[in-house]
Amino acid sequence: MDNGSMMTEERLMDEAKGVLHNAYSPYSGIKVGAALLTSSGNIHTGVNVENASYGLTICAERNVIPTAITQGMKKIKFLVVTGGTPEPISPCGACRQVISEFSDDETIIILANKDRKYNIWSVNDLLPYSFGPKHL
Repeated sequence: MDNGSMMTEERLMDEAKGVLHNAYSPYSGIKVGAALLTSSGNIHTGVNVENASYGLTICAERNVIPTAITQGMKKIKFLVVTGGTPEPISPCGACRQVISEFSDDETIIILANKDRKYNIWSVNDLLPYSFGPKHL
């Protein structure tokens, strides 16, 4: 990865970690923050928002993506998901499908923990053999 990408990674990890304190997670106790960079250069952030009716919980990834779409995003360039966890966080299946809908082969996904331990993934790594718009 080139130096420009490394600077983007670092900035997005800072953004995702910076919103962790806003997460609403009274049931699991796991705070998750996400930062997304669009192809037009805009950065958006989101956090998980739990609900007493667990199925209504909104993951950070499914919080930040619609926010970015509302502002005109068509495709995700970079996505960082950070958890207040000892190891890098991993998106749930529903989040992987939503990430896939707005990603392409160029999208870089970084899964991190609060201490900046991270792994870099492609959408195909996260959701191999996915179903998407090309199948319709």
